[in-house]
Amino acid sequence: MRAFIFSMMLLLTTTPSFATENIMSDTPSKVKLTTSLGEIIIQLNPEKAPVSSANFLTYVNEGFYNNTIFHRVIPGFMAQGGGFDTAFNQKSVHNPIKNEADNGLPNKRGSIAMARTNVPDSATAQFFINYKDNASLNHTSPTPSGWGYAVFGEVVEGMDVVDAMAKQATGNRGGHQDVPKTDIIVEKAEVIN
Repeated sequence: MRAFIFSMMLLLTTTPSFATENIMSDTPSKVKLTTSLGEIIIQLNPEKAPVSSANFLTYVNEGFYNNTIFHRVIPGFMAQGGGFDTAFNQKSVHNPIKNEADNGLPNKRGSIAMARTNVPDSATAQFFINYKDNASLNHTSPTPSGWGYAVFGEVVEGMDVVDAMAKQATGNRGGHQDVPKTDIIVEKAEVIN
């Protein structure tokens, strides 16, 4: 009888904590990028892009994105950041992650996706924000040319700031094209909920 009562007490005291834990883990996180042009709020989608969202949050929580720049801005296409500091030095990154472009999230205006090389599973810290619906970047097949780029969230506030980036003059720098001539700096990246 004593074991039964103890078991019931244990069950009653642990159930609420499990329920709270599940509610918290299902709540998508928001990240605020404070840039030299203004604030951008990004809503992550950990349900459909758990690996990419967790990867992005790791870099945010480590302070990795602080004092980095948007190093590639192509009006009518996308703005890319997360790889270079303000001296245009490429930052050291963690191991590449699995490409989740087959998650059903489209590369549409305002969505944020992982940048990568021609190798599908090569994304690390760099990301881009789409200026328009870029269907050509979506997953079409599990082949090197069809994998696409993994969307893991979207801009929910501050798209005007992203649009302002496209108005900046660009040029060549450090072997890269479409680099803003005046640095667009991510002064701070932080989780806000």
